[in-house]
Amino acid sequence: MAVRDPEIMNGHAKNGIHTNGNGSHTNGTTTLAERLRMNRKQSSPMAPAFMVSAPGKVIVFGEHSVVYGKAAIAAAISLRSYLHVTTLSKSKRTVSLRFPDIDLVHTWNIDDLPWDIFHHPKKKKSYYDLVTELDEELVASLQPHIDAVSPESSDELRKVHKSSVLAFLYLFLSLGSPKNPGFLYTLRSTIPISAGLGSSASISVCLAAALLLQLRTLSGPHPDQPHEEARLQVERINRWAFVSEMCIHGNPSGVDNTVATQGKAVVFQRTDYNKPPSVRPLWDFPELPLMLIDTRQAKSTAHEVAKVAKLKEMHPELVGAILNAMDKVTATAAGVIQEEEFDDEEEDSLKRVGELMTINHGLLVSLGVSHPRLERVRELVDHETIGWTKLTGAGGGGCSITLMRPDVPKEKLRKLDKQLEAENYGKFETTLGGDGVGVLWPAVLKNGMDEDDEGGMEIDVEKFLNAEGTKGVERLVGVHGDGGEREGWKFWRVESR
Repeated sequence: MAVRDPEIMNGHAKNGIHTNGNGSHTNGTTTLAERLRMNRKQSSPMAPAFMVSAPGKVIVFGEHSVVYGKAAIAAAISLRSYLHVTTLSKSKRTVSLRFPDIDLVHTWNIDDLPWDIFHHPKKKKSYYDLVTELDEELVASLQPHIDAVSPESSDELRKVHKSSVLAFLYLFLSLGSPKNPGFLYTLRSTIPISAGLGSSASISVCLAAALLLQLRTLSGPHPDQPHEEARLQVERINRWAFVSEMCIHGNPSGVDNTVATQGKAVVFQRTDYNKPPSVRPLWDFPELPLMLIDTRQAKSTAHEVAKVAKLKEMHPELVGAILNAMDKVTATAAGVIQEEEFDDEEEDSLKRVGELMTINHGLLVSLGVSHPRLERVRELVDHETIGWTKLTGAGGGGCSITLMRPDVPKEKLRKLDKQLEAENYGKFETTLGGDGVGVLWPAVLKNGMDEDDEGGMEIDVEKFLNAEGTKGVERLVGVHGDGGEREGWKFWRVESR
């Protein structure tokens, strides 16, 4: 999908491009890919392109018990979302959003957006404000601009598009200005969508960070940045990412965007739903080798939560004891990981965490939230003694995570890969507890492809969109290459000293 003109003009969509879910134009004559290839660059941008990236997350300990006021541990994974930002020339009065993973492409005229109400003295928010609820009047003002998106898509896909666009426009108008030039925002993600891995939060963090960077309210990230300054800026990004999550989910917990922003891991607990949750960062959480397996079994978080609630109603003492045991597992795991002698390269240390994962999974099984395809993963992994496996998230399908033993023979991994592929599982080799939000400014990688170029490889929209699949995105712009962290990406690192 070669892309050149940031306005995505197709010759007659002057007021914006309206697509449906399968990429065809409303008159049915051209596909999304064809339309993107028809574009041509018409003028020079005002500023260099840049990129922002944020990780997905997994719940490592405490699924379901967290619903009942117990603690849970959530950690970042190395699967990430990537946002490419292009500033257009002054003559371009449009803002475009492209998210090919969900077949979403749309352009708005900046001057037509409801700036007056967003910038009204009683409504205007500053970049440092804490926003804990959406303004219904502001949401209503965006509705005509949301309704114009994907008019011929299916109701299910259109619902996804509308929530995504609401999040984007709410942040864009809250943090932007009608005096700003036009922009093109292009999103790619390597995080499976609707798999309980925090894909929407990862994207929300990317949008919030990009807009705050464009406001020039963030200094950094840079290696010599004081820890307290970095923490302040991370919190600023996190606050606005939470606003985006409210647009998408209504009443999010806040844990997903927190992990996607700061990386590493957090201990999360919500004892009173009328008050903010307790979120304790684990800044020194080590990077642990993780195998993530997607069962490709559809799940319903609401259904699994309701199932546990019903079981608790029928057997309050027994289920209460299980939930208390899960809380103890979470507390024990947090203590083990924070011990000074914990070594993420030693099997004895990993075994202690792995055994706690096994116990946590057994407790979840007793609550009835596993699934035969999740148990099959455990059977395959345990048979080859590859690591310690548990479900992650609500269960009933979704994904499992395996903490890998060190130095697993490659032959065992090849055998497992073959079996998983034969049984239609999706497998991702990732790490647990890595970096949070990062920036590539300008969008130039120095140790990626085309290394013969002394100035590095510039990542333009065309290269970014033409990257094939998640592996292509990782090869092109991934924050980690075969030789470790790629030169160019920088992160706000706020570990304790």
